[in-house]
Amino acid sequence: MPKPVLLTVDDDPEVLRAIERDLRSRYSNRYRVMRANSGSAALDTLRELKARNNPVALLLADQRMPQMDGVGFLSEAMEMHPLAKRALLTAYADTSAAIDAINEARVHYYLMKPWDPPEEKLFPALDDLLHDWTATFRPPYEGIRVLGTRWSTRSYELRDFLARNQVPYQWIDVELSQSDPEVRSLVASLGPEAETLPLILFPDGARLAEPPLPAVADKIGLRTHTQTSFYDLAIVGGGPAGLAAAVYGASEGLHTVMIEREAPGGQAGLSSRIENYLGFPSGLSGNDLARRAVAQARRFGVEILAPQEAVGIRAEGPYRFLKLADGFEISCHALLLAMGVQWRTLDIPGIERLQGAGVYYGGGTSEALACKGETVYIIGGANSAGQAAMHFSKFAEKVVMLVRGISLASTMSHYLIEQIEKTSNIEV
Repeated sequence: MPKPVLLTVDDDPEVLRAIERDLRSRYSNRYRVMRANSGSAALDTLRELKARNNPVALLLADQRMPQMDGVGFLSEAMEMHPLAKRALLTAYADTSAAIDAINEARVHYYLMKPWDPPEEKLFPALDDLLHDWTATFRPPYEGIRVLGTRWSTRSYELRDFLARNQVPYQWIDVELSQSDPEVRSLVASLGPEAETLPLILFPDGARLAEPPLPAVADKIGLRTHTQTSFYDLAIVGGGPAGLAAAVYGASEGLHTVMIEREAPGGQAGLSSRIENYLGFPSGLSGNDLARRAVAQARRFGVEILAPQEAVGIRAEGPYRFLKLADGFEISCHALLLAMGVQWRTLDIPGIERLQGAGVYYGGGTSEALACKGETVYIIGGANSAGQAAMHFSKFAEKVVMLVRGISLASTMSHYLIEQIEKTSNIEV
């Protein structure tokens, strides 16, 4: 975690250097000391810190500054960083204004100029403020954050892409800004940027608005382009069959590449729980299965391209040529097609516009947390539907399975039927 920030603001260069020097001498081992020469410059700094999710512990501002005084600055800063301690530097003539600031702007403390010696007139007060801040501080999330709205198809595609590619992220629904002060302050700090959604905020400060998935893949370090033009074995499809073939081929010394359009794991990777897979007596999630298989494949040197798509195949003598969506072409001795199958879709008028925005194929496991206290309907009576029902039952108030057949027995594994029958909030 980056060091929490102490930000001091003063329009007088000499005073600013002096207070920064004293703060560094006392607190630099635990805090990052920053400075600004005006209220507006300080607010710009705070917006950037908010976007990076960097914690701010203390704001120390001079009262008498042009354009924006200290109280005005601290009042606006409080909207972005409500948990930061706020202190005002004031001359004797400003004492009454400082007292009003404590009452009206919720300033925590005011300090008199000059503050020499700081060991007596500065540090004791700041030590108390920082001690109080530390007692209630909770470290912020340091990874990727995704801003969007729950019923946005693009937001869902992005969340699903990150989850299936084993990339941790924090989801922030901007529609909660009215009820959640943290969301509100983040949206306010982003300004007009928060209007272009979905928006990804990276720990290094980079941002991607309405990004195409290949751009996201490049930013998070996924490999989407080939390293060479020729392979012993090329595999199209990254589900369990493709991953198994890649492991066996590479383990025998074949220079192997696997091309997957979405994310390694295929449909199995979307399963919330698999309990009948050989070698895992306690069961595992599809995500775990994909993660283990990918790690095993990479250990043997398999080159995995995802997201990447094969768009053309041709044969020329003993070689096979594969054209990729990015325009590159690779050749190989052996080409294995392991594309798997597509989900069956419902033929209902208007359902296409709701896909990814309330209607999900394959379980929509990344949506389960958002269904707390709600009723979820699952259409289907085979294992995928049963696994999804069990998963959503942990979060939703009620899960209703809509099954065309007479019973589950003809299409679902017996162990899943038993689990569903024992789960009180699942109705078939």
